[in-house]
Amino acid sequence: MSDIYTRFVSSILFPLHEHMKGHDSVKIRKNLEESQWWGPDRLKQTQIIRLKKLLTDASAHVPYYRNLFKKIGFKPDRLNSLSDLTALPMLDKKIIRSHLDDLKADNAKGLSRFNTGGSSGEPLIFYIGKERVSHDVAEKWRATRWWGVDIGDPEIVVWGSPIELGAQDRVRATRDKLFRTHLLPAFEMSRQNLDKFVEQIRRIRPKMLFGYPSALSRIALHARQIGCVLNDLGISVAFVTSEKLYEEQRKIIGDVFGCPVANGYGSRDAGFIAHECPAGGMHITSEDIIVELVDEQGYAVPQGEAGEIVVTHLATRDFPFIRYKTGDVAVFSNSQCLCGRRLPLISDIQGRTTDFVIAKNGTQIHGLALVYVIRSLPGIYQFKIIQESIELTHVLLVPDDAYLPGHTETIRAGFQERLGQGVKINIKLVESISPESSGKYRYVVSKVTH
Repeated sequence: MSDIYTRFVSSILFPLHEHMKGHDSVKIRKNLEESQWWGPDRLKQTQIIRLKKLLTDASAHVPYYRNLFKKIGFKPDRLNSLSDLTALPMLDKKIIRSHLDDLKADNAKGLSRFNTGGSSGEPLIFYIGKERVSHDVAEKWRATRWWGVDIGDPEIVVWGSPIELGAQDRVRATRDKLFRTHLLPAFEMSRQNLDKFVEQIRRIRPKMLFGYPSALSRIALHARQIGCVLNDLGISVAFVTSEKLYEEQRKIIGDVFGCPVANGYGSRDAGFIAHECPAGGMHITSEDIIVELVDEQGYAVPQGEAGEIVVTHLATRDFPFIRYKTGDVAVFSNSQCLCGRRLPLISDIQGRTTDFVIAKNGTQIHGLALVYVIRSLPGIYQFKIIQESIELTHVLLVPDDAYLPGHTETIRAGFQERLGQGVKINIKLVESISPESSGKYRYVVSKVTH
């Protein structure tokens, strides 16, 4: 049961905040809470209507798609089913990097520049309009309310993106205070910082946690090791995202914090693709996102088989993501969730993971602290970071035409700043980077015993 202040924030303060930013998230969230109960036929028909509009807008206002549709003879107004979408080639990071300006709608307003976290090894710059932001906020908000918590409930966010950590100005600090959101930096997991994190969690007594599964599980493990009890704080749920959630992580987070763990799957570029409900189903946000699972040749995989996740986000008219390859693998589930929601389900999501690395002074650092050094630079198509020892880290880079010789020293200096000035950073430019023997890619690998 939300308290009076939470109800004030969720019903008055946050809607006012969204209105001032030009977002329609309040209306969209209310619509989503209705559409989650729709049957599959009504949901599919809504998808077709919105898809047709997206493709029509793209044909009229987005140079890349206007040229593509003309080249292949695709007519958006003739679209009659979701299967017609397969007539279009897929979109990937390489195409976006090559056609960044041509993917912007010529009538787009209020576009904001974004970056992916880069844990895929392929950092990406792209743009998001207010429509997409409104839908992202509404989707996350709906999933939050599934668990009996709401905007305004005390929340601790364990995060590492420089977008979040670099924006702690007065306005943001005031907003976070009003919304009762407390940010803990996920990059440096030293024993001293972990002690502080545990103390802050006990002091704040949040109703919900949000963060990387690796970071929350590390805090939980530390609390257990020092004998600090955190399962008596009244935490309702721990939301995890941005990495694959392993069962051992789910167990330790749940045991130590005394709450269920809610998995969320998505990314900055692809959007919020699926959220876990209290009954355990990973519900696809099908009102906004069309999900395909394809094999290596790009064909749909049979029901029950694993395939690469390809998404079409229906709220991206300003910078369309149409048949966008995520690089992740999953399986469709044909079950119906016990919660009663009719949104389709996805399972066995093999998301990307990011290791921790160890600095020369023994500090444990989230691998994304190194990833962000690379992803801030243009001209890097792919990368892999291998911490061979405390004294040596290898960096493999696949450059493109925008790579500058000075980037090498920038990377070396940034890594040494985080790992230690005496650490050798061996940077090698290569033509390609092979996956692990399992077939999966790992982009931050530490061989140092943690």
